[in-house]
Amino acid sequence: MSTLVSTLTARAAEAPQRPALTFLERGGEQTITRGEFLRSAQAYSGRLAAAGLSAGDLVILVLQHSLDLVYAFWGAALIGAVPSIFPFLTEKLDPALYCQRVKTLVEHSGAKVVITYPKNFEPLSELLKELPVQILVTGAAPDSELLTSELSLRAEGVSSDAIALLQHSSGSTGLQKGVALSHRAVLRQVEAYGKAIQLDPASDVIVSWLPLYHDMGLIAGFVLPILTGTHLVLMSPFEWVRQPTSLLDAIGRYRGTLCWLPNFAYKLIARSLRPGAEFDLASWRGVINCSEPVYDESHQAFVEKLAPFGFSPDALAVSYAMAENTFAVTQTALGQPPRVDVVEIAALQERGEAIPATAGKRVVSCGAPIESVELAIFDGQRNPLPERRVGEIGLRSEFMLSGYYKRPDLSQQAITPDGWYLTGDMGYLADGELYISGRKKDLLIVGGKNIYPQDLEDIANRTAGVYPGRAVAFGVLDERLGSEKVVIICETTENADLAAAEQELRAKVVQETEVTVGDLRFVPRGWILKTSSGKHARTDNREKYLREFGG
Repeated sequence: MSTLVSTLTARAAEAPQRPALTFLERGGEQTITRGEFLRSAQAYSGRLAAAGLSAGDLVILVLQHSLDLVYAFWGAALIGAVPSIFPFLTEKLDPALYCQRVKTLVEHSGAKVVITYPKNFEPLSELLKELPVQILVTGAAPDSELLTSELSLRAEGVSSDAIALLQHSSGSTGLQKGVALSHRAVLRQVEAYGKAIQLDPASDVIVSWLPLYHDMGLIAGFVLPILTGTHLVLMSPFEWVRQPTSLLDAIGRYRGTLCWLPNFAYKLIARSLRPGAEFDLASWRGVINCSEPVYDESHQAFVEKLAPFGFSPDALAVSYAMAENTFAVTQTALGQPPRVDVVEIAALQERGEAIPATAGKRVVSCGAPIESVELAIFDGQRNPLPERRVGEIGLRSEFMLSGYYKRPDLSQQAITPDGWYLTGDMGYLADGELYISGRKKDLLIVGGKNIYPQDLEDIANRTAGVYPGRAVAFGVLDERLGSEKVVIICETTENADLAAAEQELRAKVVQETEVTVGDLRFVPRGWILKTSSGKHARTDNREKYLREFGG
């Protein structure tokens, strides 16, 4: 069985002069051939080998979106080490809190090496001085002797069942759970998903601005094109946020054919178009909605705005994906718009039945399972449910996680004895396709970023004027944005300075999570609903909020 190591080297050997990557940054671009790409990754391999890194050792990459990040990731993989990308510090995050998260991750994961920039060497050395970890910085020269001898020996010794990389579920208290994926799982996902999207490495061009620490950006927008030899045009997520239509420029300039977007990006791009703009989108055969709940109106707004530039509604597609399955679970057929299932709202909400209707809730299909994936819908007692009955989505596949890294307790909770991974998402099957109706787990998805409501409530409880333990957070769909907005409800202490409390709480949320509060409400004691065991009843509080404040 192949590994990431053998696959990457084979791609370079078969066509060393073909472009592997075009890297776009402000003020310029750089196209790297497959041969150049491999040599640059090997330079990092040599440095890691010289530092004594062994196969299976964890490497944490504290690097911003850059070629250094790209090469360091593959350099670690080439010697059988396990690369993991840490979200880089932005101007929104509190630097002290960020550094503490780095330390927590290194300590809990047992990482052997951290790669970062020279300016970060001293502060990270001080921070991690009590831990058995080495800090390497970008820019140092490789050991050429190691490049020609030891690396090839190490590559041959990598097992297909060994851990290839670590993806982390994101959350505002740092990286929550490390999803360990084997070489076998990653390569089978790439093979199966390539078939589902009819990938043709000779003619397709993948364009991506997605951050590489998120499974959609890491696998679909990075690992898949590199391993298949598909030309990848990689943009900065920070530049895209500043100018969303830059994606359209890149599609036209490089004849892009495939791209993955979270749902909020459809609305944002549509709103960002200016009169007189000109784009050529005729090459774009697939824009795949993934990582957030999918809304038909977001698709329609996108088509309406982009049709004048040659974009076809047949290019709309949807995938249901998650890090625990490497990436894709399902995929709609490319070349036709995804199905939209119209169902009775009352039956869906009250009885969990998806009954077809002429008018009602419009649920966009996520498509059929890709090759080697089994899907089932379970009730609360883990009994399988028939079609059009809502329950928890379970999956089995050849590319599931090996387990949560150094967390056997979490692995045992998530995977049943007969191999089903319980996703925590709610949905139903109809005519062999999957429809998502909600989430069982407490999780907000805001602009493609996963946020745990417990973290927001913890921030609120640390805010002056908020009664301790009497804050609740949840998400509500913001139709204008095509994504969820954060709502926080707080009961307050007597004589609280509400203006000061609001200013402090909003600022803390941004500094610690990089999201903004969409609506903050201060309410009298006793407003917040709790369960009989004293826990927050978030669904009930959300419904009460919508009744009283109208969302």
